[in-house]
Amino acid sequence: MKELRPIDLTFGAVFVCLMAIGANIAVWFPMLTVPIGGASVPLSLQTFFAILAGLMLGKKLGTISIITYILVGIAGVPVFAEMSGGPFVLVSPTGGFIISFIFIAFFVGLIAEQSKKPSIPLYTFAALIGLLLNYGIGVTYMYAAMNTWLELNISYSVAWTSMVPFLIKDAALAFLSGVFMVNLAKRIPARWLSIKAH
Repeated sequence: MKELRPIDLTFGAVFVCLMAIGANIAVWFPMLTVPIGGASVPLSLQTFFAILAGLMLGKKLGTISIITYILVGIAGVPVFAEMSGGPFVLVSPTGGFIISFIFIAFFVGLIAEQSKKPSIPLYTFAALIGLLLNYGIGVTYMYAAMNTWLELNISYSVAWTSMVPFLIKDAALAFLSGVFMVNLAKRIPARWLSIKAH
């Protein structure tokens, strides 16, 4: 992608909005929460949309879109989970998941760009790599946050165990994203897709 086209900017802006919607889906649908340790943790669709950003936009535009979303949130716009915003969200225990979205978009897009035509096996593989990055970075960051500045002593295995309900949900959505993208690619002109412009 040598330069950004108007359609690229449009798709990029759409994914900034989708990330914000995905972060706050439980605000409009309160039943989408999981009780953990006496607290209700909302489900989100951010991992799904971050993976789709890489699959649909490619590594460059997908990464730019996610970085833009994060910068909008850091600036104070309530686009993070539970309608929150500001730089301090990134130092919360779940801040690592937000940071991981950048790596998801880049590496998923990088893998997707290796195919000259839509492929469910390749797209699904790319999505699963994105999922591993999401939880590998996110859970490790959460574990570090709780054991350092929050001074809550938990083991690494407990940190992972607490994420099992979300991991199952995101694994199913990761597989769905690969299938969804292949079907979507058949309906969108190839010249509109950034991954076809390389």
